Amino acid sequence: MIFNSALYLASTITLFVIMDPPGTIPVFLGLVGRRSIQARNRAAGQCVLVSLAVISLFAVGGEAILSYLGIGIPALQGAGGLLLLLIALDLLTGRGTAEPQTVEDVNVALVPLGTPLLAGPGAIAATIVFVRQANGHVSSYLALAAAILTVHLVLYLVLRYSGLVIRVIKDSGIVLVAKIAGLLLAAIAVQLIADAVRGLIAGTA
Repeated sequence: MIFNSALYLASTITLFVIMDPPGTIPVFLGLVGRRSIQARNRAAGQCVLVSLAVISLFAVGGEAILSYLGIGIPALQGAGGLLLLLIALDLLTGRGTAEPQTVEDVNVALVPLGTPLLAGPGAIAATIVFVRQANGHVSSYLALAAAILTVHLVLYLVLRYSGLVIRVIKDSGIVLVAKIAGLLLAAIAVQLIADAVRGLIAGTA
């Protein structure tokens, strides 16, 4: 086969569900909703590029990197959960919605939007699993690469045009969205930490 369509569909659906493009809109608007259109568009492009780079890196050498550093998926989940929890507290207390400096635009696009929100432990683990399933077949690698690109294209379009939501909810709505995003991020963070603890316990049992 020139192209493994079954693996393409499986990996696209899996990554789409894990990365959840529609679910990233509240967090994205909570972090950059009050910035200019140019800043929002730039942040959308940057965070998707960061996510694509991280996922691609782990697709190529994820197992080797984790093995060399002695890091397991549970450790990644715990670290990602703690980082997201800090961002969630900023959003809930209002510090995350203050007008930022230009350098912070880039930082927000890198962390937490690019990683660990988009390219988080779940997406990384799923990518590594699909690389294993490819089992050295070129058609499977092409399918996985196409799936990764497809999901990130959808992510970019969703974030790029999330400004349409701002026209409806206005500034007061952005504040509300930021609080909701903080709650969602806190819940995701707690779940990641809980999964990390379970994974570490299972690994030592």
